Amino acid sequence: MARGQQRLRVKPATVFVYIVLILGIVPMLFPFVWMVLTSLKPFQEVFSLNLLPSNPTLANYVQLFSRTLFPRWFLNSTIVAAITVASVLFFDSLVGYTLAKLPFPGKNVIFVLILSTMFVPTEMLVLPWYQMSAQYGWLDTYWGILFPGIMTAFGVFLMRQAFATLPDELLDAGRIDGLSEFGIFLRIALPLVKPSLAALAILTFIGNWNAYLWPLIATETRQMYTLPVGISLFSGEVGAQWNLITAGSAVAVIPMMIVFIIFQRQILEGVVRSGLK
Repeated sequence: MARGQQRLRVKPATVFVYIVLILGIVPMLFPFVWMVLTSLKPFQEVFSLNLLPSNPTLANYVQLFSRTLFPRWFLNSTIVAAITVASVLFFDSLVGYTLAKLPFPGKNVIFVLILSTMFVPTEMLVLPWYQMSAQYGWLDTYWGILFPGIMTAFGVFLMRQAFATLPDELLDAGRIDGLSEFGIFLRIALPLVKPSLAALAILTFIGNWNAYLWPLIATETRQMYTLPVGISLFSGEVGAQWNLITAGSAVAVIPMMIVFIIFQRQILEGVVRSGLK
């Protein structure tokens, strides 16, 4: 009996930690819960003080997909995010491998220059991006939306740190077997940094899915809007019907939640292996 009582004892520090976590979770989850519940309310109940809808309905979602351009915006965001993720994974990992494992003069200087671009605010780059897009006819196209993100300095840094942890003996064994340098990168090095690749893919997807400023500037017609841009103007599309606005926001969150829930382990493992704190 005494042993059972000892096992049931809870340390005050543990209780305090759980209380702090709960107090932190509640204010973070409340806006999301409010958004989902409001999306299930008819318009007449949106501004009521009751959190729970008295007559839950899916009519808002039906109208969202049947009477607005929301499906097209969702498709645009999916295309842009998918292509950008594929491009970043290939080019950033290739540059990261080159900087980590191939000896050539000035590679440290190049690496520092790449990192320095991370300190330039996006707002300062918008004007040259727009001028280039207008000159080459990229405005209001998928390429015009995604080209600024096809390579990222953060991705190069992340993959360079991941490849730097690999022993050179493994790569030398591939060279002895007659593999080309690209073959060594593709068949030996790349499979060994899968956690970092997964982390980079998830972070890139979330960043592009939520991107607002550049897609707003690069698009001219409503058909080419991405989700953040479309939802920000949704009040103009459907009037002041907040039940539809919250329904659109709730749907837009779903892909990010699915990606994070499935791959959250890879995010943490990839960041830890890459030496980030």
